[in-house]
Amino acid sequence: ISGEMNGEEFTEQFLLEVVDILFSYIKKTYDRKSKVLDFHHQHQLLEGLEGFSLELSDQPQPLEQILVDCRDTLKYGVKTGHPRYFNQLSSGLDIIGLAGEWLTATANTNMFTYEIAPVFIAMEDILLKKMHEITGWGETEADGVFSPGGTISNLYSVIVARYKRFPEIKTKGMTALPDITLFASEHSHYSVKKAAAVLGIGTDNVIAVKCDERGKMIPYELEANILKAKRQGRVPLYVCATAGTTVYGAFDPLANIADICKKYDLWMHVDAAWGGGLLMTRKHSFKLNGIERANSITWNPHKLMGVPLQCSAFLIHEKGLLQACNQLRAEYLFQPDKLYDVTYDTGDKTIQCGRHVDVFKLWLMWRAKGTRGFEILINKFLELAEYLYKELKARDNFELVFDGEPELTNVCFWYIPPSLRRIPRGPEQEKMLHQVAPKIKARMIEEGTTLVSYQPQGDKVNFFRMIFSNPATKKSDIDFLLEEIERLGMDL
Repeated sequence: ISGEMNGEEFTEQFLLEVVDILFSYIKKTYDRKSKVLDFHHQHQLLEGLEGFSLELSDQPQPLEQILVDCRDTLKYGVKTGHPRYFNQLSSGLDIIGLAGEWLTATANTNMFTYEIAPVFIAMEDILLKKMHEITGWGETEADGVFSPGGTISNLYSVIVARYKRFPEIKTKGMTALPDITLFASEHSHYSVKKAAAVLGIGTDNVIAVKCDERGKMIPYELEANILKAKRQGRVPLYVCATAGTTVYGAFDPLANIADICKKYDLWMHVDAAWGGGLLMTRKHSFKLNGIERANSITWNPHKLMGVPLQCSAFLIHEKGLLQACNQLRAEYLFQPDKLYDVTYDTGDKTIQCGRHVDVFKLWLMWRAKGTRGFEILINKFLELAEYLYKELKARDNFELVFDGEPELTNVCFWYIPPSLRRIPRGPEQEKMLHQVAPKIKARMIEEGTTLVSYQPQGDKVNFFRMIFSNPATKKSDIDFLLEEIERLGMDL
């Protein structure tokens, strides 16, 4: 950048060059010939790479260097929008969502009061109402808030459930309360335990309810656990049902769980962070039948709906409870004598003070796609999962972790190298099979051609978990992945 320009031209030139860097990165992201990542170990990054240093300097660096830094930061990161990136439940790069994120950063305001974020607050209100309607709460005055991710949304559900039963918690603290017990399936997200740890309930007081072989909570087991807790003198408070588990993509039987929660007067929360997107499709929404009976719901549009990170909604059926539970009426923010309707000041409903605008990119995407556009997208993901499932059944070197068509986009499988196929099933073979996925993944990271995650589950040794939430992915990318796993694992 020439030093002869005045400040305004200088800034404009700088921003145009940044936009060039972003465009070139976006093009590479969608280019199947480019790598998903160019992997370097921590020590390499810390020691510095070809003119890219992470060190902070006392003196300002020239803008040329800042542009190099921008380029290199993207270069050595992971292209999560790449058609062959399958590592996390959130993937893909939606261009409208990206534009929304840019506008949000430019506006750079805070969601706590209508005073400084009038348009964004109105959008949040409209989106929450739309989500209430889709979950089946259309007729009632429900409530909610966008939070920094599903873990925090799940945390809200426990805070509010506890406050509803024991409002004295807010002033007296945990010493005023009996032994509270929470229930979640053994396949539920670890954030329920995290919430118990954070809130002083304790992880020992989260009871893991047994699941069937597909990873769904067994209602009979839930009821037995509730009765056992009561016999021990504990107070059952809350059940977290999962709609779309992290590993298997399983849906707990929500209607049966709702019956049990009603019978024993427990708060029913549905963690639909992953599976909530299915509510957008007429073909698959039946998998969440019963969700309309929940007291609260977590739903992450940054997962199946492909909204850029982060975008998570916490929905609560009872209006006013979120406010009562969290409000502290800070006088410098929430003055009661403002010129507008102060019920639109959302800050006192939340556990945060400052809150990022997560809603605009979702609103903009909804405008661009319409409800039907999201439906088409999500149906496509489920078709891809079905295609992979059928491919795995047809190939000799692969084995499904459980048989049965995928309900969501999770497909779990083992790759069995030729050397292991000669060994009979048993502890010895299992021990060796456990090492296969990590070894292939290590090679995969070094090659950088694709990324997929693996894990063990219960007594099952390491297996690959494939998921689809990336709009750029095609059937040819699935074929590529399976061939790549074979290529990297053939000689193990």
